[in-house]
Amino acid sequence: MDGDAVLLVDHRNAQLWLPPGGHVDPGEDPAVTAARELEEELGVTGAAATPVFLTVTVTVGLDAGHTDVSLWFPADVSRDEPLTVDEGEFAGVRWWTRAEIAAADPARFDPHLGRFLKKTAVS
Repeated sequence: MDGDAVLLVDHRNAQLWLPPGGHVDPGEDPAVTAARELEEELGVTGAAATPVFLTVTVTVGLDAGHTDVSLWFPADVSRDEPLTVDEGEFAGVRWWTRAEIAAADPARFDPHLGRFLKKTAVS
């Protein structure tokens, strides 16, 4: 996140714009997972050590039908930060303003994204 903007990835498998993330390895602390996934997927550091949100979602897309329990960790990433994108996993990456997300088709985003953005709004 950078001020009013959030960095989202166009996830090939889910076919949704999502925050970067991934699965916790056995014995791994979820905060370590958040930082590791951000670095593996985009080549940047900055994941927060404390999650601010928890969701339970039945997955969609090519891997539909299982339930994901997700911890959402905000990450301070500058728009100027160079990205090294995992093109095998993502069809695209872009910065979205909150207004752009609100004006877009909600079916193209994680169903919990709006609530996460409200929790992390800069006052």
